[in-house]
Amino acid sequence: MSETPHGLASEELTDRLAEVFDLVGPLYRRTHRRVEQDVAVQGLLVGVRAVLSMLREHGPMTVPQMGRAQALSRQFVQRMVNDAAARDLVESIPNPAHKRSSLIRLTEQGRAAITTVTDRERAVLRQVGGDVTDSEVDACLRVLSRLLEIMGTDEVD
Repeated sequence: MSETPHGLASEELTDRLAEVFDLVGPLYRRTHRRVEQDVAVQGLLVGVRAVLSMLREHGPMTVPQMGRAQALSRQFVQRMVNDAAARDLVESIPNPAHKRSSLIRLTEQGRAAITTVTDRERAVLRQVGGDVTDSEVDACLRVLSRLLEIMGTDEVD
């Protein structure tokens, strides 16, 4: 990366990074709409899909942990957990580390639902084919991870 003597990105690099944000926004919104269409088949909200995915990846978590991990308010995550619980996709279990903050975990039905949704999503992603290389994806992940890190960890509540 091109840097100035003080470790800051050059104007040219800054402009290129702005291009990344200009693409990430529409990509996120289009993906969100596509996921909404796909999860509608399952009767899930996009937020519920996010909760199920997080629990599948990380195991049981508290609502505040999920909120912090996704930069979402605790209240929003709680609504999504409540919706998922009403559909028997998640359940509360005692949290040995904190008596008042239960752990949320997937049920077998929840695991099946998130597997179905992500299988559909992966089928769409396969359409990329050979147009994108592993090294390009690695570079993309590195840049986006760094930008996420730079943007900080503001608490959302």
